[in-house]
Amino acid sequence: MRSGRTGVVAALAGALALSAFTAPTARAADTGITVSRIVVNGGKPIVVGTTEVKEPPVTFRITLPPGYSTADPFAYDAEPFLYHGTTPAKGIDSGGLQMGIYTCYEKSDRIADCEGSLYVDPYYRLDSNNDATTWKIGVKAQLFRDDSHLVAEEYLATSGTVQIRRYAKATVDAAPEPVAKGKPITVTGTLKRADWVKHAYTGVADASVQLQFRPKGTTSYNTVKTVRSSSTGALRATVTATLDGDWRWSFGGWSTTGGAVSSADYVDVSGAGGIVREMHARPW
Repeated sequence: MRSGRTGVVAALAGALALSAFTAPTARAADTGITVSRIVVNGGKPIVVGTTEVKEPPVTFRITLPPGYSTADPFAYDAEPFLYHGTTPAKGIDSGGLQMGIYTCYEKSDRIADCEGSLYVDPYYRLDSNNDATTWKIGVKAQLFRDDSHLVAEEYLATSGTVQIRRYAKATVDAAPEPVAKGKPITVTGTLKRADWVKHAYTGVADASVQLQFRPKGTTSYNTVKTVRSSSTGALRATVTATLDGDWRWSFGGWSTTGGAVSSADYVDVSGAGGIVREMHARPW
């Protein structure tokens, strides 16, 4: 049964990094509420760009103290949030990230399973590139009387952590097109990532990036070379033309930065004949 408990976007705060995580139980001494089974973003980091709002999913379970029932959704509130700092209360006040809309469903008289999402607006809430780091999971728990008067409130710490990463993107250009078999192909491109101070994408320096090739008529890419990006994020490599196919750049990412794969740039190699076996006979 649906309990009718629906959270609303609270004061959106903070900066975040997130890998979905199941947090240990958080117990509220004053409220008696227990919040457990916290899972954020399905176990993956949250990767945030410069403008797009992210709403990573969150699920959790609320267990109420004796005397309270999930049938009265206005008598309680409990929700996870992300924060920096030494304590949850200080962390949420100085830039924590709270839940957006969420809904709880009754499992029993005192237990409800809840689902919703966090709300991450990079333009207003991520103001430092240092926000691409590990964040802590806290819980805000409240009890109310019939007149909506607050009876008890707790800001609870858990041992759970989450990551937020800066979104990265890559471009590619392979030339000349077409090219004669045996002649050089120069593959260039760029690797950039979100800068939350400038609200723009800036070059990623000294990153290890793979140049990959997919022969015409096949589905898999092979890594041909690994290069390091320049101080401005520029990428460049020269290879010998042997087969028709697609070229792309692939970046695996860092703990602070999401991975990136460029689109494909197809190059027609005159005289190559499109023979995939030749690729295996003459490895890069």
